[in-house]
Order: sequence, then structure tokens, then C-alpha cells
Amino acid sequence: MKIPNIMTAHEAVQLIKSGDRVLIQGAAATPQILVKAMVARGKELKNVEVVHLHTEGECGYTAPELKESFHTNAFFIGGNIRKMIGVTADYIPIFLSDIPSLFRQGYMNLDVVMVNVSRPDKHGFCSLGVSVDIVVSAIEMGKTVIAQINKNMPRTFGDGIVHLNNFDACVMVDEEIQEMKFVDPTEAEKRIGKNIAEIIDDGSTLQMGIGGIPNAVLTYLDNHKDLGVHTEMFSEGIVDLVEKGIVTGAKKKVNPYKIVSGFAMGTRRLYDFMDDNAEIEMRDIAYVNDTAIIRQNPKVTAINSAIEIDITGQVCADSIGLRMFSGVGGQMDFMRGAALSPGGKPIIAITSTTGKGVSKIVSSLKPGAGVVTTRAHARFVATEYGVAELFGKNLRQRAEALRDVAHPDHREELNKAIHERFGGTLVSI
Repeated sequence: MKIPNIMTAHEAVQLIKSGDRVLIQGAAATPQILVKAMVARGKELKNVEVVHLHTEGECGYTAPELKESFHTNAFFIGGNIRKMIGVTADYIPIFLSDIPSLFRQGYMNLDVVMVNVSRPDKHGFCSLGVSVDIVVSAIEMGKTVIAQINKNMPRTFGDGIVHLNNFDACVMVDEEIQEMKFVDPTEAEKRIGKNIAEIIDDGSTLQMGIGGIPNAVLTYLDNHKDLGVHTEMFSEGIVDLVEKGIVTGAKKKVNPYKIVSGFAMGTRRLYDFMDDNAEIEMRDIAYVNDTAIIRQNPKVTAINSAIEIDITGQVCADSIGLRMFSGVGGQMDFMRGAALSPGGKPIIAITSTTGKGVSKIVSSLKPGAGVVTTRAHARFVATEYGVAELFGKNLRQRAEALRDVAHPDHREELNKAIHERFGGTLVSI
């Protein structure tokens, strides 16, 4: 298949003009060669707005010396730009499911979209590979699309199939996809994983992210049957469950027998598993995270993390006090979707303390902390000390349930806070 508009990365980024808004495909698919070429033009450009979900790799456009050239508005804060929030970057609070409507409904026009895609098939179609999420809508609405055509990008099925005719510039690259190594869970995370696995029913549809706790949960599911996956992202642990015949998707009502996701992050083993695999459907995040879609699957078990939780069940997951740390993301999309699913279980999973021994279950959130999941939405909270069920409980009852899964060193303090706030007899701990 002859590829049109082939040029170098330097030539391609000449399509970016001062004052443009540029969307960069994110996560493991971050197009590093295009990003570096754009940054190299920094002294020629002024007031370019860069928007994206979290990205991996270098992000030179946030450098202070280029603050007159670039400013970033992130829909989710990754570790590579966290220190630059409030300096050369800002955060846009938004549900992940709502981002495509920003583009499609004209709230945010996109001048340039930069993507990282697979080689075309014989008909000229490329794949967005491991990161489809908000990029489908961006390509639909973007005025100019620049594509890295990458021999290492896996070809995935679903919504991320894009014809070469959609690309105004094509840059041929041989760039490794960003990898995230499988992290061995800590002992506390293993206990959390075991606690959660014990309340996951056969035939459940799973949503979980990446990290020690999700990894731990997956290792305790070997005796489960007919699990399904419908998740905004997935990682390495899913591969083992598919190969063992535990994840089949047989009980799903929407996209049965399919693993549905918006993006994926892992090692090359995961990307090779995804390549040309019809079992996996990478979909537009407006579909993946739509509560009306999520709720149709049975026993949706959504496992999400938090920074801290107060004794009434308010969940802070995006900030440490006033300091923005990550973002709203898809937590509420799936917490609500799971709650509406027949037999669904929305779960917040946390270690009981930080690495410095500070309790994550607190009498009140830090001043300025953002509430991502409200107390009315919180139903299950899992720590290494058990699972607190909050649904239908009054404020005092849920406070006591949360106290009982807090670290033992902090229960007395929480107990006193419960007594001071809600009255009644002071229980001996």
C-alpha cells in the first residue's frame, strides 16, 4: 500500500502554527518522535496550547524556558508533568467519558492532532493500537492530523481503525511503545487483593487499572469462572487470566466474549497479545465509560484507588489537599456504572496508610482536597484489614465500618472523631 504525505518529523511539525491547539495521543502510545520535533521548534512558536490525557516519556513542551511557546492543559495529570502544574501546565477537571463531547460539540476546537499508529493494511487502514480512548473523537474533529506510522504499534480492533486519507502528514518511525513493568504487590496489597477477590462472583465483569492492588486482585482469581472485562484500561495481569480460561466474557450482555477497553499499558508481552487479536476491542472512551453501557453487563466489579477517604465515605482521588496529583478520570463513570449493574460492586481499594504511616482513612479530608466519589456513591472500601460495606448505612454506621478497616494504630483516633461528630457512647477500641 502506497503511503501518501510521507515526510520527516521536522517537516510534519511545520504544520503547527503559533496559537494552535495541539492534542497529543497519550499513555503508552505517546508519539515521542513527533513530540520531540515539536519541542525543537519551540523558539519559533508562540502560545501553542497542548492538550492530552496522561502521557508517557519526555514532555519538553512543559519546560519553563519554553513557557512563551507552549502551555499545557491536561485532562489527567501524569507523573511526567505533575511538578509543572501551576507553572507551565494546568488541569481541566472532567469525567473521562465527557472528553470526546468537548471536541464533538465544539467546546474545544483542535487545530492539530498528533498520533502514533500501526502500519497500514493492504486497504490503507491503520490502527490506533494501544490508545484509542479520546483519540477517535480528536481525529474526527481535528483540522490537521499528523501520524507516526510505527512498525511496533500493535494492530487492534474496534473504533481505532483509521484510513491513511485522514492523515495530513505521515512520518515513518521505528519507535518502541512505552512500557510499564508489572510491579510485584506488597504484602499489604496482597491482602487487599485477597479481600477483594473473595467478594468477586463468578461471571462478573471487571474494571480495574494498573498497579500493585489490581495486580494482586488478578493473582487471586484463579478459581473464578467466566469473568468478563469492560474497563477504561487494562494491563498485563489480564493476559494470564485469558490464557488460563478464567476470562471468557461468556456472561457479558454487551460485547460478550470480548475484552473491551479504551487504552492499555504493560510490557511488550501485553502488546504482542493485543496484536491482531479479535478478542480485544479498543473503543472510543465515550462508549467504554458510558454508564448506560457499563450497567448492562452483569455484576460489574469496579476497582478504583484513592488518596484518602473520610469517615463519611467521601473519596479524594485527584489531589493532596490543594495540590493536584492526578485527575477525576473514569472513576465516577465506573463507580456509578457498577452500582447500576445487576449485582455490581463499586470498590475503592487502598492500603490503610501511606508509606510514611499516615492513615488514608481520616476524620476529614485535607483542606482543598477534591471529592471525586461522593459519600452517596461510595459502597465498598477495601483495605488490607477487610472490606467495609457502606451502602444503606447512616453516617455513624459507615464511619464505624471504615474505622474497622483502618490501620489498628489509627482506630482510637478515628473512634474519638466518630464520637465527637456523631455523639453516642464512646466505644472501647
